[in-house]
Amino acid sequence: MATMDKALETQLNNIEQRSGQTLQALSHIVLSSEAQKHGELVKMLKSDHGLGHGDANVVVHYAKKSGAFATDDAESESQAFQRIYVDKKQHLLPIHQQISKALANLGEFETAPKKANISYRRRKQFCLVGPATNTQVELGLNVKQLPDSPRLKALAAGQMCNYKVRIADVSEVDSELITWLQAAYDAAK
Repeated sequence: MATMDKALETQLNNIEQRSGQTLQALSHIVLSSEAQKHGELVKMLKSDHGLGHGDANVVVHYAKKSGAFATDDAESESQAFQRIYVDKKQHLLPIHQQISKALANLGEFETAPKKANISYRRRKQFCLVGPATNTQVELGLNVKQLPDSPRLKALAAGQMCNYKVRIADVSEVDSELITWLQAAYDAAK
């Protein structure tokens, strides 16, 4: 998304101006810190270097290149597929690819590959897809309300997603599941 790339570039330039430090220097601070957890690193940048919460969050993502935003060197969805779906999970790849095809019909969004799954975002994350076990893919959905279904599991407040569904076969990426994807996509405007 060109507008997301431009917005990120502007934000990164503003962080350098506000902090008086280059992104490389800030990245070095993050990567050489004893803190390892994202929240700890954000807190450290806020308290020790005077960054605001949003700026600190972006710097940590930038430093770790976690894919929370799209950059030219970010891992592509197909590269993430090759990394995530290996060995005993390789047979699950067609399920995720079918979900990806359904997502492509919804409109514009960005992908953010993570360690064990892929986040799909508009203004905010609307779904998260990855292997849950060696036999099932898990689809997490960020949407406040979906119709009751025995396939859907509502999650407790404060979770990364509001609902999740386990998928064991490509045939389960059906019209019902696509309706849930559409609802989550629409909610992330």
